[in-house]
Amino acid sequence: MNCRSCKNLVLLGFLLLSTAAMAQDAASPSILEHIPSFLNSGEYLAEETYVSDADVRRSNRKISFDESDTILRFVATPRTKFGVLRLGLEWERFAFGFPSRTPLPNGLQELSAVIGLDMQLSDSILVRVETQPGFYGTSNFDSDQINAPFIAGGTYIYNPNVQFVLGVSVDVEREYPVIPAAGLRWKLSRQWVLNAVMPTPRLEYEATKKVTLYTGANIKQTNFRVDDDFGATHGNRRLNHAVLTYSELRGGVGVNWKISSVVTLTAEAGYQPYRSFDFYRADVRFHEDGSAPYGMLSLHGAF
Repeated sequence: MNCRSCKNLVLLGFLLLSTAAMAQDAASPSILEHIPSFLNSGEYLAEETYVSDADVRRSNRKISFDESDTILRFVATPRTKFGVLRLGLEWERFAFGFPSRTPLPNGLQELSAVIGLDMQLSDSILVRVETQPGFYGTSNFDSDQINAPFIAGGTYIYNPNVQFVLGVSVDVEREYPVIPAAGLRWKLSRQWVLNAVMPTPRLEYEATKKVTLYTGANIKQTNFRVDDDFGATHGNRRLNHAVLTYSELRGGVGVNWKISSVVTLTAEAGYQPYRSFDFYRADVRFHEDGSAPYGMLSLHGAF
């Protein structure tokens, strides 16, 4: 797969993060009737991924480094007469083991609120709108790094086994600010599910009621703004206060173990075949020059 095709996949993959959860619950046509009372329901995620040494390249310059990706997320889901609110916080940090004098930031991080609403328009149509206003920057957050990407998506329940998902993503800092995409969740049999919903399309096999095996991908892309003097301190003044788009694609196999009704442990391993750092407005881009293995552990659940 060439870099341009991978980049397009990453762009599309970012769209349906919100609607993925809706598609997984869509087999129940009256999900809103089962939402617990105010502040007694929510969802959480604590995830850590380590990517071993790999290379990125720009012209004749090659940089080798490893990566740590940490995510903490909590969203309360109180029910109102309009639908189910989504109110929470998310923090994600990418830490890169760059050598000294590298023209890339050693860390990228996001600290954002989660503000959204789930609505059931009919027995067959579910809709989610969600924005994540917050700071998207490097080591220090300031007002110049505020952004508010927005996602709107819907799930159409064709029948209890097949659901179609449509969505659109809006981010004014992105090279392509508005991008549409689509997905499908299809229960092939009692144990097999094709969950082709971005950004984590996968094929799942329910080995037991508590253990699910899967193979699939994780497509990530986020825009960050570097510090005002980043370019001056890294040898290229065009990068001062520049927008950096970080993209990556992971593919692997994993297992979900449902420890209890509110706690699931996930372990995953595979390869990362694509990654890029793109200061697209300054025309400075480092692209993948070699894949690397990764491992991921997460605790997540809903209550």
